[in-house]
Amino acid sequence: MSEFRIHHDVNELLSLLHVRGGDGAEGYIDLLQKHRTPYVTTTVSAHSAKVKLAEFSKTPEDFLRKYEELKSKNVRNLDPLVYLLSKLCEDKETLQFLQQNAKERSESSANTTSTTTTSYSLPQTSTKMSMQELDELRKKLGNVTASSNAPLPAEVTRKMLRDKHNKKNPTQPNPIFPNWVYDRPALIGDFITSPTPQGEPAVPVGTLPLGTQEQALVEDLLFVLIGVDGRDITAQPVLGRQNRSFIVDPTLDMSVKELVNRILPVASYYSTITRFIEEKSSFEYGQVNHALTAAMRTLMKEYLILVTQLEHLQRQGLLSLQKLWFYIQPTMRTMEILSSIASSVDKGECMGGSTLSLLHDRTFNYTGDSQAQELCLYLTKAASVPYFEILEKWIYRGIIKDPYSEFMVEEHELQKEKIQEDYNDKYWDQRYTIVQHRIPSFLQKMADKILSTGKYLNVVRECGRDVTCPDAKEVLYTLKERAYVEQIEKAYNYASKVLLDFLMEEKELVSRLRSIKHYFLMDKGDFFVHFMDLTEEEMKKPVDDIVPPRLEALLELALRMSTANTDPFKDDLKIDLMPHDVITQLLRVLAIETKQEKAIINADPPDVALSGLEAFSFDYIVKWPLSLIINRKALTRYQMLFRHMFYCKHVERLLCNVWISNKDFRQYSLHSAKWFAAAFALRQRMLNFVQNIQYYMMFEVMEPTWHIMENNLKTASNIDDVLCHHTSFLDNCLKDCMLTNPELLRIFSKLMSVCVMFTNCMQRFTQSMRLERLSMEQGTMDEPSAQSEQADEPEKKKLTTKFLADHADSLQTDASFEATISKFDSNFSMLLLDLLDKLSIYSTNDCEHSMISIIYRLDFNGFYTERLERMAIERSQKAAA
Repeated sequence: MSEFRIHHDVNELLSLLHVRGGDGAEGYIDLLQKHRTPYVTTTVSAHSAKVKLAEFSKTPEDFLRKYEELKSKNVRNLDPLVYLLSKLCEDKETLQFLQQNAKERSESSANTTSTTTTSYSLPQTSTKMSMQELDELRKKLGNVTASSNAPLPAEVTRKMLRDKHNKKNPTQPNPIFPNWVYDRPALIGDFITSPTPQGEPAVPVGTLPLGTQEQALVEDLLFVLIGVDGRDITAQPVLGRQNRSFIVDPTLDMSVKELVNRILPVASYYSTITRFIEEKSSFEYGQVNHALTAAMRTLMKEYLILVTQLEHLQRQGLLSLQKLWFYIQPTMRTMEILSSIASSVDKGECMGGSTLSLLHDRTFNYTGDSQAQELCLYLTKAASVPYFEILEKWIYRGIIKDPYSEFMVEEHELQKEKIQEDYNDKYWDQRYTIVQHRIPSFLQKMADKILSTGKYLNVVRECGRDVTCPDAKEVLYTLKERAYVEQIEKAYNYASKVLLDFLMEEKELVSRLRSIKHYFLMDKGDFFVHFMDLTEEEMKKPVDDIVPPRLEALLELALRMSTANTDPFKDDLKIDLMPHDVITQLLRVLAIETKQEKAIINADPPDVALSGLEAFSFDYIVKWPLSLIINRKALTRYQMLFRHMFYCKHVERLLCNVWISNKDFRQYSLHSAKWFAAAFALRQRMLNFVQNIQYYMMFEVMEPTWHIMENNLKTASNIDDVLCHHTSFLDNCLKDCMLTNPELLRIFSKLMSVCVMFTNCMQRFTQSMRLERLSMEQGTMDEPSAQSEQADEPEKKKLTTKFLADHADSLQTDASFEATISKFDSNFSMLLLDLLDKLSIYSTNDCEHSMISIIYRLDFNGFYTERLERMAIERSQKAAA
């Protein structure tokens, strides 16, 4: 986690807790940074934190019981969480706010509870409950307690797992055992409960001589050790995941009873292991649990062989109770460990990777106990075999074959064609994802590389090329993690190289990006001059009146007539008429995954019809697998940059056309030319603004950023680096071109609108002057002879010029035109100053130093400096007040 992310999360937490004062977020960040090492929560520190929290708790027994329960389920990050909570207990200020928050929540929940009614009607306190009512109430409360605490029956759990798998993989349903496997309890061998046979009443064992008692109890124990009730030792029924308990004849001699009670835990362990093996051997619990139960069966065979040998000694009269205790002791430790593992897997409902995590943690926890560690290592190796088989297919071939949903990588059904259709489609991120609880703890550090390795190979496979890692070797679990880490590293390096070479060399990724740069970032100047000249009349029409095939034909013509004709990918360039203008599109994109998204998307479309220029954009055809990099999200960003620059280029052309059309005013007298001085000066300021903005975007933002990206692509080692560099390039371009800041974007949009309205006004005025000149020329024409025409020509020209000059003077007296120019000037100046002021604030406060060059370009001669300084002083005075 980056430092900025930690700072953000700490600030969010402090705001939620309403914590103020003190050192603020920085103080907590320093603490977090100090305790970020993986060695903070050692066994000693975790134990100390547990004791501290237990002392702090109002019910220490409940806390410790819950801790042990979670610990038995192998809940991850339990000790770090307990350590964090213990540190929070030491912070009095935070603790005070947490207590206040808890108090407010309890009061609100109490108010909510008081407004609701219970489903059980209790009698009034003034009346007495009958015995029947008391029994019914007890039954209801007992049912509620049992339903909330008791685990689901095994058959219900199996059905749920089977339905879940069949829903996910309808073509590969889970195989199931026939019903008779579950209907015949004798197959399980775990204390079959049967009615006591009718016969002569048994003589109490306590009335027999001590030797006879011992022999009877030896025989009973041999039965109990293999899951069969004895005469004087009987098993109690179990509910859910309880351990088996036994009833021993109370008349038994105390010395014999003490030895019996020492041996009985082995029978309890046997019962737990047997039930676990029979339950988890079903297909629904997955291959890892199936492999674990198979390994346990092997160990149980050795145990049963021992019991058989003891039975043989008992038949020969060579087995006493003390000898039985002696022979059974070495097995007791093994049975205890197996039972503990079985209980933990059962309580934690572990499958796949979570089962391996539990086994791995147990193996390391038994460091120092060589026998226990060897046993757990044997079980972990056996259980990891099917998991590593799935892992090998994934990292060596890019194939997932996970019929029981155990592997850490999960596949989702997504269509790669949607990358070109949907802006928010996240094929690369969502097709294959990591499932955290399925990651074995010993592969946690390598999880991201495992995911990326298979994804890289899978992309190449989907392009029709069969790939297999040349360094493919069998991956085996060992306590020395370097063995399988090296194998994963080799597979990752191979997959990265294969996909990167495939995209860079065979699919020519860099050439494709250069082609997109030519058109979307206006790299080919002559092409755009040809294209805008050819489509000028068509673009002026409303978007509904434009014929797209005609635009496509003009685009084809412009491509063939310019240097873009040498581009091998020019045929992939297409015309796209967007339903929104660039500002609306940008606001919709910026609102994605925010609170305003629904409001903006559902907003009514504006009544003003878009022109072709406002709706026009390019589109680009990209095929798989290049669409992983140049996806719809990236193309939309390119389109936003293009539309922004294209509109600037259009405004520049309009301002240049005003200059060309107004050359006729040079023939007016000097007195008349002064009339247009303000308009010409304003046009020049507007042109200077638009041209400098374009220069800044093209040569100070896009070109340097493009070269940085191109150099980074040469050193990229995998496709994720390519994605990161490409996304970073587009993000930096959008940000530095003011397209990610709605406030700057709105000001810039208004400036462009003022420029367009000014050019329209000037064009209308110029056109009216031309019409009047033509009418004057028509009015002064007579029908003389050719000779007289030639003689009178200088006189006519003089009269026409005098008329136009007089007419211009009459217009000059009209205050409306002067007021219009003045209004345009004031609006443009106000908006431009506002833009420069906002840029100055962002460049200083938000460290957006690249944007400050716009201020230097537009204020190159200090024309706006004084007014900007005055605005800064006023802003600081307001802030101080």
